[in-house]
Amino acid sequence: MIGLFLGEKKLPLEILKKIKKKKIKYFIVDLSKNNKFKKDKNSYAINIGKFGKILELIKSKKCNKVLFAGNIVKPRISKLKLDLKGIFYIPRIIKASKLGDAAILKELINILSENKISVIKLNTYNPELTLGKGCYTKSKPSITDKNTIKKGIQILNKSNSFNHVQALVINNHKIVSFEKRKGTKDMLKKIKNNKLKNKLLLKMPKSKQDLRVDLPTIGLDTLKDCKKANIKGIVIKAGQNIFLDKKEGLKFANKNNIFVLAK
Repeated sequence: MIGLFLGEKKLPLEILKKIKKKKIKYFIVDLSKNNKFKKDKNSYAINIGKFGKILELIKSKKCNKVLFAGNIVKPRISKLKLDLKGIFYIPRIIKASKLGDAAILKELINILSENKISVIKLNTYNPELTLGKGCYTKSKPSITDKNTIKKGIQILNKSNSFNHVQALVINNHKIVSFEKRKGTKDMLKKIKNNKLKNKLLLKMPKSKQDLRVDLPTIGLDTLKDCKKANIKGIVIKAGQNIFLDKKEGLKFANKNNIFVLAK
């Protein structure tokens, strides 16, 4: 039995589809904004302020491991309805929220661990969603691109491991833009009129990022946004980035001369 803490976007749907295909017993703690899993008979809509109810559910299912997937909207603490466990744990969540979105998930993991519940990597059942090392397109990075990539990775690794920044656009060693709270799509939209010709998108985990719950994701939509923003290539981390719509994404990249490199 696996407990699935599921949020927004497509990744949770891919994971759920695979778990059903493998006939693994599961239940869902639906943390999406509008409870999009409510039609699933194994789904429970519980906000994170009700820790007692969440822990009781996990134990009632005789479950000792859970998986987090998808964007979990940062809760408005003042509007959470707390149970007794929630009142006990919420000061830790508030403190973590001041460090960044990833810190909230990290604190949830700590709380679950204290209750003898482990959190497994979100790609445990879907290893096919990641790439091994190598360049997956006909177009390849130049020597200049490789030096720029090295510089970009250094910059990402120096950034706060708890905040939302998982991506940047860099051109010939100079930063064009950082990802902000609204995500990669918004960042690329804002630079679509930038005329620089050697722009690269780096999207990968930072050095201290918790890889159990927070793997950066790209997909066909990312490639389309890159084309509009005149991005020359995308760099991700081998085995640590989720690549949705992989076949369609690589086909689009080849058609539009965008390289995809897994470091």
